[in-house]
Amino acid sequence: MTRQELISAAFAAREKAYTPYSHFKVGAALLAKDGRVFTGCNIENATFTPTNCAERTALFKAVSEGVTEFAMIAVVGSREGERNTLVTSPCGVCRQALYEFCGPEMPVLMAKSEDDFVEMTLGELLPLGFGPANLG
Repeated sequence: MTRQELISAAFAAREKAYTPYSHFKVGAALLAKDGRVFTGCNIENATFTPTNCAERTALFKAVSEGVTEFAMIAVVGSREGERNTLVTSPCGVCRQALYEFCGPEMPVLMAKSEDDFVEMTLGELLPLGFGPANLG
C-alpha cells in the first residue's frame, strides 16, 4: 500500500467521525504488517472523558481482531466543512497507545492531502517513550 492510499483511507474514515461538540473530525488508517488496514475516527461524548481518538479507535479495532504488528499509520483532521491548513498529529495518549505495539521506528503520516504530508517516526513524536521493554 502506498502512503497516498493509506492517507486516502484516513480521509474516508474521517467522514464517519462523531463530533457534535468540537466539530473537529479526525480519521486514521493503520497499516498492519500483514497488509490489512484498520481505520478509525474520533468519537466524542457529552462528558468529554469517554471521547476516543481516531488513532486509538483504529488500534483497538486491530488488536481486538488479533493483530498486533503494524507498519505505518496515517492521520488526518480538520474542522467540519473546512480544508486542512495544518497537519493533525496524534495526541499524547494516542502516541503512548501506539508505542505499546509499534515501537519508535514506525512511520506516522500526518496529512493535509494525499500529496501534502509530514512523515515522522513514532519515536520522534514520543522521544524516550515508555514501552513493554521498560518493564523488563
